[in-house]
Amino acid sequence: MQASPLASDAALGSRRPIIRRNPDNAQEIEMVEAAWGLAPIERGEKPFKFIRSEGRSFPLMRCLVPASEFHVRNDGRRFRVTLDDGNFFYLAGVWRPAEADWPLSYAVVTIEANTDVMIYQERQGAVLLRRQNMAWLDLLVPEHELLQPLPPRSFRVEEIAPRVPSREQLTLAL
Repeated sequence: MQASPLASDAALGSRRPIIRRNPDNAQEIEMVEAAWGLAPIERGEKPFKFIRSEGRSFPLMRCLVPASEFHVRNDGRRFRVTLDDGNFFYLAGVWRPAEADWPLSYAVVTIEANTDVMIYQERQGAVLLRRQNMAWLDLLVPEHELLQPLPPRSFRVEEIAPRVPSREQLTLAL
């Protein structure tokens, strides 16, 4: 498995692997490709990529979203957030099966931001350390214990430099 960055501003419908229990054989764990964003429940509402954890329970269709980092925005600037030890992690997620007009899809569960991230934004995806992956998938630990911010100094936050245009792009612009 290759964990990759999760850009929170990635397009609705962008595809990436998720890990879940096989709906046809609960003994099997599978990695499948899914579209980011769940179809709205009510007609006329907008699709959503994130779902708040507060006041909700997630007893079914849990998934893990492998990630090496996630991105946050603040004041027009972008930042990369990685675990301080450099390990990859999972984001807690939920998935839905494909429907007639919507593909197999997932959303990331959000929590109040950890103190390292709180400087940049108030919420973040619920980060699960690798040792917590089965606890989330199999409901082995009460979800309110898993859906908590990591302790202070768990993350390294670095600004992502804005893209510098190439000489060719600059020449074309003139």
